[in-house]
Amino acid sequence: MSGHDHESRIEELLGQMTVEEKFGQLQQLAWAWDTGPGGGDTAAAEAAARKGLLGSVLNVVGAEASNALQRIAVEESRLGIPLVFGLDVIHGFHTTFPIPLAQAAAFDPAVTVADAEVSAREARSNGIHWTFSPMMDVTREPRWGRIAESIGEDPCLTTAYAAAKVRGYQGDDLSAGDRIAACAKHFVAYGGAEGGRDYNTVDVSEQRLRNLYLPPFKAAVDAGAATVMAAFNTINGIPAHANEHTLTDILKESWGFDGVVVSDWTGVLELITHGGAADEAGAARRSLTAGVDMEMVSTTFVEHGRDLLASGALTGERLDDAVSRVLRLKLRLGLFERPYVDESAALTAPSAQARAAAREAAGRCMVLLRNENAVLPLDGSGLGSLAVVGPFADSVDLLGTWSLPGAPEAVPVLAGLREALPDTDVRHALGVAAEGTDTSGVAAAVAAAEAADAVVLVVGEPSAISGEAAVRSELGLPGAQEELIDAVAATGTPCVVVLVGGRPLTIGGWADKAAAIVMAWHPGIEAGPAVADVLTGAVVPGGKLPVTFPRVVGQVPLYYNHERTGRPYDPAGPEAKYVSKYLDVADGPEFAFGHGLSYTTFEVSEPQLSRERIASVELRAGATVEVTVAVRNTGDREGEEVVQLYVQDPAATIVQPVRRLRGFQRVRLAAGEEQHVRFTLGADDIGYWTNDPYGVFIVEPGEIHIHTGNSSRTHARRTLLIT
Repeated sequence: MSGHDHESRIEELLGQMTVEEKFGQLQQLAWAWDTGPGGGDTAAAEAAARKGLLGSVLNVVGAEASNALQRIAVEESRLGIPLVFGLDVIHGFHTTFPIPLAQAAAFDPAVTVADAEVSAREARSNGIHWTFSPMMDVTREPRWGRIAESIGEDPCLTTAYAAAKVRGYQGDDLSAGDRIAACAKHFVAYGGAEGGRDYNTVDVSEQRLRNLYLPPFKAAVDAGAATVMAAFNTINGIPAHANEHTLTDILKESWGFDGVVVSDWTGVLELITHGGAADEAGAARRSLTAGVDMEMVSTTFVEHGRDLLASGALTGERLDDAVSRVLRLKLRLGLFERPYVDESAALTAPSAQARAAAREAAGRCMVLLRNENAVLPLDGSGLGSLAVVGPFADSVDLLGTWSLPGAPEAVPVLAGLREALPDTDVRHALGVAAEGTDTSGVAAAVAAAEAADAVVLVVGEPSAISGEAAVRSELGLPGAQEELIDAVAATGTPCVVVLVGGRPLTIGGWADKAAAIVMAWHPGIEAGPAVADVLTGAVVPGGKLPVTFPRVVGQVPLYYNHERTGRPYDPAGPEAKYVSKYLDVADGPEFAFGHGLSYTTFEVSEPQLSRERIASVELRAGATVEVTVAVRNTGDREGEEVVQLYVQDPAATIVQPVRRLRGFQRVRLAAGEEQHVRFTLGADDIGYWTNDPYGVFIVEPGEIHIHTGNSSRTHARRTLLIT
């Protein structure tokens, strides 16, 4: 059905619907995980569907369950309007891929496309039409648990991943049997919550809103994202669920978004707790008039909508607009023509191909932080014995936050290494638990390390302490894990630390005691084989950090793209007291944004520009500058490097960041091979948004410094003159 036909059908349905049925389309109710049709608290959803007073249901899992509820809506309600079924498919349905922050470390959006395509195929076959992903909240706050769901601290990287994941979920035809509707969340600035405390206040200037937080959402909308979710936080004192400036002025009017804006879980009702509404009717009025189209879980729209309409507090035009958006989503999904799924074709487990894709993704996401004396890769032919110790060595807790109930367990690292090293005596000792103070197992871990040729120590965060509502005030390893590292490292046996977790961790107290450190994140269902691939060199690590690793939590927020101050700290300059620094910790991060080593070495040339000057008016009219960089593998084995391009505006009306990532490309090179990488810079890469009340984009005359290299600390540069 064409877009024109969709609009005709929408007008036809609007003409047939009662006021109650219209408000019903704006309601999404939650379904119990462990009950089917007719059971538990599902009765409310069934009753509403039967009366045609329900638009969507959240958390229905399984083709049989979704079909049963869909039949009630389609075959028993007056107009037979189908339901749309939503689920938090964040980084996998059956096949759990690495967490999104890990995927960002690949610096390769193809990784997130693979996740989205596998997830969409598995979910749609089980009756799911709509995922509440991707999360594209740029954040500089590692204490915030939801950093695990993000792409990290950079808007350019997040923008690339946002568009890629939307395309992966939706493809070219949203009605296809292997595609689902994406949801760009959380709109907007949720990643800026004070102190990293979830759901908290965000006070942000218009220029920072537009330059930092909004670009990934614009990219998602441009990529065709079917839906957008409002955020829990306030934005400059106005709750996001009642923020007309962001939801209507920017999203719907400026960007032309014609899809559905859905609330977050009880986000409309929480306007009362926020202090943004006195009662439920007020919450419904503010949210609907601001631009929210569908209410998740709470029921203020349905319960108070008729009265708001009758009193004039809500216009009929706004109600019809919201309903039209919901109907448009269902038409685009093809639900009127094909409301049911084939239960016999439902995918019930990961396929071999899906597992292979998850394994490849996990390997591409791992970051080699340290590798002294080339202790990695492990040489299976010359390694007689290996000790694999630590709380996550033989653990299945490697899926990370938002793995779905019933998803298959992860393959442990111990199992992966035993399979990869069949001729090596691989021994195991727990050492300590992931949390707690019991150190009675440390002696056994030390003994295993002393008797081995090398030791792999697998430490980190449990999945439960990252993700939503999992905020930490400290960023070190939980429990007695650091004591375990100290004891094992003291044996003198070469020690490789595999670090798992959902956020940057402060590892400065023990980092130099390990010969090598691999950041594996929460790598998903194929964790063990993927870790083994990297440690043995079957996969040469090429990942880079998408977020800064601080030395201590007191440095937070610490991020690469900060603004300059009038008294910057200069490590190469003379000792000075009155500069921007800490008294009790070295300046800068433990590991910088964009950092990541390999088993080979690379050389990245200075950038070459297609032109060295260009007029501002030309850029605004669409002209571009091509930047060419040569990258050469100077080592003795094949590997992959991420070439990164940054820009800096050293003199602007509004002070600009010291660097902004504006391009990246991951390339594979044989030993000795050289390749030229090309980037294109346009107005969006050089200009910026101002603090005018509704934002003005400008490209100012002056110098622009263009830096290229393999991390945010690269110094190779050329100057482009804007006239």
